[in-house]
Amino acid sequence: MTSRPRPARTTLSVVAAVGATFLIALAGVLGLRASARGAGEPTGTGTAAGAAAGAQELGAPDYGVCRGTNARCYHDWGNFSPATHGYRVLLYTRTAGPRHANLGPALGTGLNPTLTPANVVHNALVTMGTENGFTVDWTEDVTQLATPARLFRYNAVVFYSTSRDALDDAAQTSLRQYLRGGGGFVGIHNAFGTEYNWPWYEGLLGGANFYDHGPAQRGTVLVHNPRDSSTADLPARWDFTDEWYNLVPAPSKVRVLASVDESTLANGATGNQGHPGHGRHHPVAWCQYYDGGRAWLTTLGHDAKAFTTDGTFPGADRFQALILGGIESTMGKSPFCQKT
Repeated sequence: MTSRPRPARTTLSVVAAVGATFLIALAGVLGLRASARGAGEPTGTGTAAGAAAGAQELGAPDYGVCRGTNARCYHDWGNFSPATHGYRVLLYTRTAGPRHANLGPALGTGLNPTLTPANVVHNALVTMGTENGFTVDWTEDVTQLATPARLFRYNAVVFYSTSRDALDDAAQTSLRQYLRGGGGFVGIHNAFGTEYNWPWYEGLLGGANFYDHGPAQRGTVLVHNPRDSSTADLPARWDFTDEWYNLVPAPSKVRVLASVDESTLANGATGNQGHPGHGRHHPVAWCQYYDGGRAWLTTLGHDAKAFTTDGTFPGADRFQALILGGIESTMGKSPFCQKT
């Protein structure tokens, strides 16, 4: 009896070869992708530091956009003309949940509603702009963020202690288009307690989100990047009182500008929900390019006394210099997110 040929074995061999080729190609693509995602970042190739950086990279959330410290992620599409229109900032403080006392009473509708002395943040930033050559408009009316055309009037948008779902669908789309067109975002303090369920916004914060904090207490801020516009005029160490936010996730693929020395916190860094703190590296300010725009972030800014100018609140002048530099660099008035 004549035996039948065995095409199955040949077919299996071909499939195996093709599969192996595909896996090799896929590994190469993934390697290139990982390399591209880390562009502009120190990797320490071939060292233990490089292995640690690679492990950190694999663990970093992917928000599907170009983000990090490489300026190639920025879209310089000519949407801003400071020489013609000057520099202008929009301060947004809408709260759909807890409201920080330094924001004062909720604002009326429209742009630039009447302020009271209790609206400490608004008054302070308006004065800061006046003294440093830029205009500050303010609002808690979400319709003022409804179209990219409205936002493109501003070199930067500042979210200061917004909370929960502070944006509707139209404003979310508008903010995303504004950033993609080269806009600037500054997130201060409870901007981290905002839009929890919007992954794009979490990425805008540096791939970070608020988890909890311990009691407000005095601690020492460490400056990690003395060359950046926001930290250039600050000492290497300075004392400040704040809530010292704990974050989950912690920021990734960003340039950390400052951190808090947890050993200086008398009551420790453990939060009210059990977060143990961040150990030797507890960031409090950082910057990144994100989805075409610039983003500068700080978790500091809880206390209204942080805006005093009489020296009665230690570190108030340092904090004000920090956020001034962050705002100016984000709008392009000074260099942004400088290397150490």
